[in-house]
Amino acid sequence: MRVNLSIAIVSMVNQTAIPHTEENDTSDVCPKMHNPTNGTFVPSEGEFVWSEKTQGIILGAFFLGYVTTNVPGGRMAEKMGGKLIYGLGVFLTAVLTVLSPFAAYWGLVPFLVVRVAEGFTEGVTFPAMHSMLAHWVPPLERSRFAAIVYAGANFGSVVSLPVSGWLCSLEFLGGWPLAFYLFGGLGLVWYAFWLIFIYDTPSQHAKIDPSEKAYIEASVEKKSQGEDPGVPWLSVFTSLPIWAIIVTQCGQSWAFYTLLTELPTYMDKILHFNVQQDAYLSALPYLSAWLVGLGISSFADALLARRLITPLASFKLWNTVASLGPSLSFVGAIWAGCDRMTVMLMLAGLGSLQGAVYAGNQMNHIALAPRYAGTLYGLTNAASNACGFLAPYVIGSIVEGHETLARWHIVFWMAAGINMATNCFYLMFASATEQPWSKGGS
Repeated sequence: MRVNLSIAIVSMVNQTAIPHTEENDTSDVCPKMHNPTNGTFVPSEGEFVWSEKTQGIILGAFFLGYVTTNVPGGRMAEKMGGKLIYGLGVFLTAVLTVLSPFAAYWGLVPFLVVRVAEGFTEGVTFPAMHSMLAHWVPPLERSRFAAIVYAGANFGSVVSLPVSGWLCSLEFLGGWPLAFYLFGGLGLVWYAFWLIFIYDTPSQHAKIDPSEKAYIEASVEKKSQGEDPGVPWLSVFTSLPIWAIIVTQCGQSWAFYTLLTELPTYMDKILHFNVQQDAYLSALPYLSAWLVGLGISSFADALLARRLITPLASFKLWNTVASLGPSLSFVGAIWAGCDRMTVMLMLAGLGSLQGAVYAGNQMNHIALAPRYAGTLYGLTNAASNACGFLAPYVIGSIVEGHETLARWHIVFWMAAGINMATNCFYLMFASATEQPWSKGGS
């Protein structure tokens, strides 16, 4: 529900009504692809006249709301249960997604308000899920299960991007609003199934096999009895291992959201794919990351189970792979220039290695402080998605009125450099040992 705008905005904006690069700068632009029926290039002529900077603000507005509810979402899940918090987060996001086209037609400000609100409601979801994983998944299976669960976001992008592109090409109801109606409606249907089939803990599940229940409860870390002493915030904010996760997630999020929010725009304005080609090809990095993530996470768990690698070495190894792959993909895209297929192979091939993150820092929170897993994931996710909010705005400022290879190469070099620099910080300060403040307060 949060990615369909990346495709829809290409059809929403009237590309002929906003200022673009001077056409005499032919040495720094890619040749346009031609329509096979009449030999002419047909730009998008949507209803809205939004500059590149305005589009960046619109794409980043979601993250402004998203970062504000990550920490409260994790804490509420620890106290009230992940089922309630996660379910409500998705349900409300679905409602707002359905309302998005109406808000856009109403005006820019109402649309921005809806996008911020959508981020606000979806911000609780990942921390709530992290809290649930701490109750359900034994330590030696966490990388694999995290990949299966969180890679659903990549799989969702694989489905929603091409489907959104196809819907945007239709004339029915204006085309692009259908992308919001369809996925928002599916979110509402999903919520009913969530309420029926999901439980917060194994002990609440009436039909779980007793032996499976005993195995899970014997493996996962349990909170101490009695009152919750609260989160030892001073210890959390002075913990270098926590900062290691925050910093590397910030770099990875910058690279990820450069792809998530800006790749369709790059493919439209620089490589000149049409909206359907744009949508299908934009989905390739997520398809490859989904598949690679599942394989790497299973392999990582197998190495841990056979004691061939320590948990800390595993976190550092796979986090480096998850940072290095996308960084090299950006460099490869710069090298490929206007070779459209090579650019996409670079982004989909090397970019697929971002799937290794599920065996990297994504499970590190549970190792450091299992009782505060949801809160810590919310904290680090909020910080990293603050970078997600900044990325489209900064990119919009760089390329506004100058859709050239040189400007976009600055964008790609920036993403690669930030990603690798933050991984170096993680390598220096990461830990896999449960922290003393996790065992009984500060």
